[in-house]
Amino acid sequence: MSQSKEAAGRRAADFAEDGMTLGLGTGSTVHFALLALGERVRDGLSVRGVPTSVETESKARDLGIPLVGLEEAPTIDLTIDGADEIDPAFHMIKGGGGALLREKVVARASKRVVIVVDPNKVVERLGIRFLLPLEVVPFARSLVQRELERMDAAPVLRLADQDRVYRTDNGNEILDTRFPGGIADPPALEEKLALIPGLVESGLFVGLADQLVIGHESGEVELRERP
Repeated sequence: MSQSKEAAGRRAADFAEDGMTLGLGTGSTVHFALLALGERVRDGLSVRGVPTSVETESKARDLGIPLVGLEEAPTIDLTIDGADEIDPAFHMIKGGGGALLREKVVARASKRVVIVVDPNKVVERLGIRFLLPLEVVPFARSLVQRELERMDAAPVLRLADQDRVYRTDNGNEILDTRFPGGIADPPALEEKLALIPGLVESGLFVGLADQLVIGHESGEVELRERP
């Protein structure tokens, strides 16, 4: 599987051009894009990156990629990120790595979003195999859980280990949530979830991906544009 991830990540890094501000996503496939960007920066590419997580920030600094915050770069030319699932309409589930809030902020600020995946992440319907991550304020967790259960959903609190609740870079918790039959209408569900107090952000990414880069174990790469 690492061959497919490396193929996708390195191909996506080719989209970076001199002078660009880049959104730097989080995850195992984006890791290879960061490696390729670091190599290009050492060869003279002039870019700056906006990281979507503490993990990505650390990796980018180690690779010599210059970094800025959103206050310095209100518009991002290109974001390279991964997805846990993506459907034919380019709706996505993200947040398996816990960075969904920052990833969505950076994606929204971007002119173009390129998503890198291996073939297993491409699905016909979201949420059948992968649970939907929901970032919640700890104080509101019980209320959010009740509201989700009224929707016939099954939320599970994410744990960092057996005795410790997982916390995002923002200090929030994550409810990994199963919806019966998967997610038939991602835009409608995203709107519905946004109305729940204390639910900071959902891992549904609707209308944000522009291009899909699928890496295969053979090393071949497939490019798709949003329909």
